Amino acid sequence: MRANIQFTKNFSLYELLASQTATRANISEQFNPPDAVVNNLDALCVNILQPLRDAIRMPLQISSGYRCARLNSSIGGATGSQHLTGNAVDIQCFKLGNEKLLKKIKELNLPFDQMINEFNYAWVHVSYDARRNRKQILEAYKSANNKTVYRPIAI
Repeated sequence: MRANIQFTKNFSLYELLASQTATRANISEQFNPPDAVVNNLDALCVNILQPLRDAIRMPLQISSGYRCARLNSSIGGATGSQHLTGNAVDIQCFKLGNEKLLKKIKELNLPFDQMINEFNYAWVHVSYDARRNRKQILEAYKSANNKTVYRPIAI
């Protein structure tokens, strides 16, 4: 297991690697990511998570950060997911509410690449990629045949 790194005042490497699924399934590579992933997680914390946390002055719950390929596959994650590279995180704010959290990210004009309202604000997916900043805002929902579908939304 990689040594913990405190990226910012409120966010650490271990918090972004945590996975009950990986622990139960003994997916050990989840807890020893490559340096490039660690660097991406650091940038995500510095550019998105910590500025958001400072602005709302409330804790953020991270439900999913980095996912190694085996973990991502086992939970049915997208093959091109930004979680695989450490560029994305799924977050919640129980005090503020996830709809307001998504709106706050936009209002703060944080340099996100993609933000997704996941399944009627069950959580918010947000990504940061220093190479691109699409400011893409989407909504994820289940289609009639139970497939996850994404569509652009305006907020």
